[in-house]
Amino acid sequence: MYTKIMVPVDLAHIERIDKALVTAADLARHFDIPVCYVGVTGEAPSAVAHNPTEYAEKLEAFGREQASRHGLTVETAARIGHDPAIDLADTLIQAIADTGCDVVVMASHVPGFPDHIFSSNAGSVASFAPVSVFVVR
Repeated sequence: MYTKIMVPVDLAHIERIDKALVTAADLARHFDIPVCYVGVTGEAPSAVAHNPTEYAEKLEAFGREQASRHGLTVETAARIGHDPAIDLADTLIQAIADTGCDVVVMASHVPGFPDHIFSSNAGSVASFAPVSVFVVR
């Protein structure tokens, strides 16, 4: 049914996406398919990494840890966004095509008032992605 799962991850807030990580791992084991963890960073230093190369290394280490923890075949894809706070959804949608994934499992937060005016990143990806998107709260 599916051939590869994409899971967007925010390395600064891993504790908030555990439910999505477990859901993706369960789907990957069920369909016997790989998981691609995608992270988006900017060029400027952040709380996670000093530069995009360091960010990619940390994302790769995260992927290895998930592979070991859940018994998965894993790849990682670090993407650089001009301003990740603004272009995150567009960057993730492009990553779907770049990685060849055909399903996305993505964490979201409980919507608040601003989400009724401005779409959340998960909402934008679900609305515009050319593949199935599971949004996990």
